[in-house]
Amino acid sequence: MYDLNYVKPKSSSDALNEHQKSSEGKFLAGGMTLIPTLKSRLSSSDLLIDLSDSDLSGINVSGEVLNIKAMTTHADVSNSSEVQNSVSAISDLAGQIGDHMVRNRGTIGGSVANNDPSACYPSAVLSLDATIKTNSREIKSDDFFTGLFETALDEGELITEFSFPIPEKSSYAKFSNPASRYAVVGVFVSKFSNNVRVAVTGAGQNGVFRSNEIEQALNNNFSVNSLDEISLDKDEMFSDIHAQSDYRAHLVVEMAKKAVKSIS
Repeated sequence: MYDLNYVKPKSSSDALNEHQKSSEGKFLAGGMTLIPTLKSRLSSSDLLIDLSDSDLSGINVSGEVLNIKAMTTHADVSNSSEVQNSVSAISDLAGQIGDHMVRNRGTIGGSVANNDPSACYPSAVLSLDATIKTNSREIKSDDFFTGLFETALDEGELITEFSFPIPEKSSYAKFSNPASRYAVVGVFVSKFSNNVRVAVTGAGQNGVFRSNEIEQALNNNFSVNSLDEISLDKDEMFSDIHAQSDYRAHLVVEMAKKAVKSIS
């Protein structure tokens, strides 16, 4: 880890001002991804801007939309009655992330901003057609995730809040790595009044993605049986020491069936 400076602003506006003054500043949310990459020198920074004392935590429901601010921890999302009563699948997802130490420190904003290909939250954001709000604009989920560890965020742009349309039904099914609890494959299914959206994490060569095949089948018939004949292209999946591409392709369908079964 290279030498760097550290500041802890008291507001998001102060955090943005600190970033503008630095040459290679990075926003520090929970640090679950950033700190390990800095320690291994896969990333570098001259200034860490700690957001933990900023004004970016909180959860509320407004009409048919669930709003979660970026610095809200996984534990707070998991335990929130507002989340449980509006989109319980997000609460279930948050409760499956890492261990209790990770859940008490990690944040939804940090997870989505880093876009780790095995992270859970990107699948919820994409499946639920969420809007990602930043200090300067609003970005639809279909436009946000652009590749492995890559997003549409500009340099110095800060996520402030997520707005999730409340679906009729939703569910998240995850096949976890037993050590890290990262998603070997995770599938988030959301049923709205006019369509079904299905997002997959942990499997795609380009990170989180929507499965058109599964969506089409469920839009025609929202049932587990409609997925029996689905066979996904293994060449679109990646292989690593935890699972080969053909196994991941199989797991995506099985996790989709599990998610659908839980809400059918």
